[in-house]
Amino acid sequence: MTERLVEMISADQIRARTKELGKQISEDYKDKDLVFVSVLKGSFIFAADLIREVDITCRIDFLGVRSYGAGTETSGVVQITNDLSRPIADKDVVIVEDIVDTGLTVAHLMDLFRTRNPRSVKVCSLLHKPARARVHIPVDYLGFTIEDKFVVGYGLDFDEKYRNLPYVGIVERT
Repeated sequence: MTERLVEMISADQIRARTKELGKQISEDYKDKDLVFVSVLKGSFIFAADLIREVDITCRIDFLGVRSYGAGTETSGVVQITNDLSRPIADKDVVIVEDIVDTGLTVAHLMDLFRTRNPRSVKVCSLLHKPARARVHIPVDYLGFTIEDKFVVGYGLDFDEKYRNLPYVGIVERT
């Protein structure tokens, strides 16, 4: 069986939308104490590009989570693999995700963060796959809504492969 990659969202489309999101976040958080939390590993590329489009003072932290293992279906169990390095109490937090599909991971993170007393918590996701939602998660800053396909690239992986692609694509097996 061979794999073939089919581009779904181009690097140019991602770049343009990321620029728009950065501008919107900058406007919404001017004069605020903003912390971006990049959810590892999938969002690191998006988070790096996004934060460069933000023209206000902010900081970034990283939170490692695992819910997929080596498959293409979520286990439904969210495991924290790397916690935040600094407190978020009294900060405005934007969680940066690669994709919101079932919503279980983001729901878990929202509950976890509420116990840490931030001023506010919002979600920024490159992708949203509403057909797979098991819980409703408001995505405050959204890159693209996609159909129910397993996607890779631009940080998203399949068994740790394809994260380095500059676009979002679908793996087709032939």
